Amino acid sequence: MTARVLVVDDILANVKLLEARLNAEYFEVLTARSGEEALALVRSSPVDVVLLDVMMPGMNGFEVCQQIKSAPATAQLPIIMVTALDQASDKVRGLEAGADDFLTKPVDDIALITRVKNLARLKALSDEMMLRMATSADFKHLQSGEIAGLTATVAGRVLLVEDQPRVAQRMLSWLGPRHAIDVETELQTAMLRLAEETYDLLLVSLSLAQADGLRLCSQVRSLERTRHLPIIVLVEASEEARLLRALDMGVNDYVTRPIDKCELAARVRTQIKRKRHCDYLRDRLEESVELAVTDALTGLNNRRYLEAHLKVLGEAALSAGQPLSVLLVDVDNFKAINDTWGHAAGDTILRELAARFRRNTRAVDTACRLGGEEFVILMPATSLGDACQIGERVRHSIACELFRINRDSKIAVTASVGVASLEGAHDSLERLLARADQALYAAKKEGRNRVVADAA
Repeated sequence: MTARVLVVDDILANVKLLEARLNAEYFEVLTARSGEEALALVRSSPVDVVLLDVMMPGMNGFEVCQQIKSAPATAQLPIIMVTALDQASDKVRGLEAGADDFLTKPVDDIALITRVKNLARLKALSDEMMLRMATSADFKHLQSGEIAGLTATVAGRVLLVEDQPRVAQRMLSWLGPRHAIDVETELQTAMLRLAEETYDLLLVSLSLAQADGLRLCSQVRSLERTRHLPIIVLVEASEEARLLRALDMGVNDYVTRPIDKCELAARVRTQIKRKRHCDYLRDRLEESVELAVTDALTGLNNRRYLEAHLKVLGEAALSAGQPLSVLLVDVDNFKAINDTWGHAAGDTILRELAARFRRNTRAVDTACRLGGEEFVILMPATSLGDACQIGERVRHSIACELFRINRDSKIAVTASVGVASLEGAHDSLERLLARADQALYAAKKEGRNRVVADAA
């Protein structure tokens, strides 16, 4: 994959070595020889991942990491800190500074490429979702507030699949104080738990005595419910081939035995933090898509949704040889209501209208706000005669009960309804809506508060 990686190290030989390894995997590499130079680069150039040495003269790696993570523009930039082999305390300090991952010297090639690829992929996904939501006026405020809150607390629920009791007990003692840990020894029961319960992380041993942990990883990645669940595998140092297979099938990370508790804690924390961030963006994206097709005042679908959904319903009706009908509903004398009682009262009436539409139409029907005080109700597999009956029910629900516009006042409201049906393969959706509009005009002309069907 293509990504821009910034390598930061004061020793030229280390820089050249990492640069050569990353270039061999077709990454674009930028280099910096000091913390100050690194900060200037991330502020001026797009970067996807930072490889940051801990021990540097002047500004060390912890200080650089903290400054990158504290700036809103670069807070989500992934940082991998490179530490000495015997400095486990650096990992804890790096976590406090905001590091996303760790590599130890001498840097293993598989570990290097795996960590960089995973973080670059995550950054690309995050950037894409944030770009899609960039038009939302509220998103920048939500991003700075809610995301910071999500990543500040990373206690999560973890499922550990391990059949060695002593290993499982040690991991419980290491992770239990911060996280809720469930332990399973069999793949089938683990899969059942994943299907029924919600977890933030799956830890899987690849050294199970009676089962293949890779099979569980494959099943987790193939199911919609667990597709985005982070997976960390526990692997023997000699099992390089199995590790590569795990990474190919989408495992997020790994820890090599013998397990270092600081490294395990760091990787668990990192994966849970990433999941919270991606879940947040995914939820906001779904909300933004929903908002794009929803009328903000009434909660009904809007005109954009109407046009797309009507096309789908029309094609389905013609393919199946079934009828398709529409109701065009318009509030009578709505301008007079606004002029007399104010626009707030008008908005209250429109919201109540939407509620009455929901109560008096079927589950298969779709009510949309066309604009102003005009609404469309789409009715698949509905003849003109049946549509007229539904239209009468809707009209009666509006006229029979007064609308409360404030604490002390209720007013009578009526609506006129035009009904039309798709007439076959020779007909079109444009003519269908035009005939419904003509029927609505006839209802208005005949005195309002009535249902008129297209006479064509």
